[in-house]
Amino acid sequence: MTAFGGTSRDPDEVMAGIDRWAAGFSEKAQRYQAAQQQTEQLRLTASSANGVVRVTVAADGNITELELSEKIQSMPPRELATQILDTIRRAQSGIAERVSEVMTEQLGDEDMQTRAVLLDNLRARFPSQDGEEDPPSRRRDGGRGTDDDDEYNAPW
Repeated sequence: MTAFGGTSRDPDEVMAGIDRWAAGFSEKAQRYQAAQQQTEQLRLTASSANGVVRVTVAADGNITELELSEKIQSMPPRELATQILDTIRRAQSGIAERVSEVMTEQLGDEDMQTRAVLLDNLRARFPSQDGEEDPPSRRRDGGRGTDDDDEYNAPW
């Protein structure tokens, strides 16, 4: 029996099996690359309940945007700091879910064990926020802030 599932010793059949096997790896690599590129473009945005703070994070949890309204001038620094940190955590809390969606879209049911390890790691780093009123939104513009998206250009 050959390593490619057949019992033939015909060199042409063996080569065809190797070609199919290599093509499968190539297709898989392309799907993983597409998932990586799409994940790198993810942006999640959350706002504080009073609209004073708005934060956008990337899939790695790094802050890509921080917006503060004029209302901060009348806020005690400690309260502002708390709102900033809470809003960052809320934005980050949606990372695992969004990465999972990208992986499902690009990879289907492939490599479920690897996906579980990755997603468990993300959930541990960026846990969901209990009692979250307004889940982080998805930046459809990849974080570029286009005028076409009223949801993200609304006044404070």
